[in-house]
Amino acid sequence: MELLLVEDDAMLGQAVELGLSERQFLVQRVRTGAAAISELNRTHYDAVVLDLGLPDLDGTRVLASLRKKGMTLPVLVLTARDQSSEIVKQLDNGADDYMIKPFDMNELAARLRALVRRQRGYASPELKVGDIVLDDANHTVVVEGLAVNLSRREFELLKALMSAPERVHSRDKLEQVVFQNEAQVESNALEVHVHNLRKKLGHKEWIQTIRGIGYRLQCN
Repeated sequence: MELLLVEDDAMLGQAVELGLSERQFLVQRVRTGAAAISELNRTHYDAVVLDLGLPDLDGTRVLASLRKKGMTLPVLVLTARDQSSEIVKQLDNGADDYMIKPFDMNELAARLRALVRRQRGYASPELKVGDIVLDDANHTVVVEGLAVNLSRREFELLKALMSAPERVHSRDKLEQVVFQNEAQVESNALEVHVHNLRKKLGHKEWIQTIRGIGYRLQCN
């Protein structure tokens, strides 16, 4: 899950980035409203965590700009402003959720997962593509009615592919998901995990190789 974090406080931004990365989010952090708008104009993200007190544009203006441009990705406002009138204002302005600092990292991660699920059209933590059912909450995978044991990396790889079936996922993005920015990764490590996952799923054609780009899940 690719996330844009808009937070100007260096210490807090690093803590949130680390906490969400440890919970399997791919986090890109920017410190200004202008940088957030620029980043969203050129890169696809699944959700945004938006601080309001930014040094250039107030987060309210950033949110209004995104919605005016027709961007529908979920936006969770994360701020110290705790007045009910402010919460109502942001929700009416186009925010999908609102959390007040200080906050619990596990709750933030859970809220983001829920927002993205609803954005993609499903409310359950289960992903279903063809005969594959992946339960993110319980870390289980069932294929054609039979449980399949996957390693952590295989599970994250499959979840990334299932999160947007039919979409081509680049090698770089999948490597970030699977290896979480590990310092040393063999050049063919991703191919090894794809090979093992294909074997465990039992249908090698489900994961298609798009030469020179990456992989796509297609199991209709």
